Amino acid sequence: MNIRYSGILSATAAVVLLSFSGAVQAGGGRGGDDGGGGGTCSTATLNGAYGFIGHGEILGLLDSSNVLHPFASPSILDDVALITFNGKGTFTRTDFGSINGVPKGGDTGFNPFQSGTYTVNADCTGTMSVVYTAGGSVPANVETDLNIVIVDDGTQIESVVYRASVPFAQSAPGYSCPMNCVQGVQESFEGKKVSARGFR
Repeated sequence: MNIRYSGILSATAAVVLLSFSGAVQAGGGRGGDDGGGGGTCSTATLNGAYGFIGHGEILGLLDSSNVLHPFASPSILDDVALITFNGKGTFTRTDFGSINGVPKGGDTGFNPFQSGTYTVNADCTGTMSVVYTAGGSVPANVETDLNIVIVDDGTQIESVVYRASVPFAQSAPGYSCPMNCVQGVQESFEGKKVSARGFR
């Protein structure tokens, strides 16, 4: 099952990269006529609400050498979220997720106690950082950092988590971390811009 899922992800990634390559060519950022510059994206590209869906696994803990110490069994994550970008580098987020079939934090509703920052490069790559704040069912300062690619004229965001951390101690077989534990995850999220008529 993991092999089939990896194949689907690889095929999806290839389609996204091909689409992105065409978008960059159309924007003139691929040629040598402007020294490699001339990208088509900026922080203002992300402005307004985007609906996200995510899926993946929490595999274990990473030590300071970035070595994975796997849990006895991985935890499966599914998540839906609404992120509202302000066009200036920050956003608000509300989400509902489940881990191994159990709602995150035991809450069956959406958790609006989140905020974040984002960057966008001229070539339409960038980063997002989501932080849970006090007041919700998920502990404050749980953080997820993602690398993103913006496609389809700014209406779609493809992303993969590169770092996920929790502020409290966790352990895996043969390894434990005292605080601010970094989890080893394999998670991706896709966002589409919300328009007046629904998703584009």
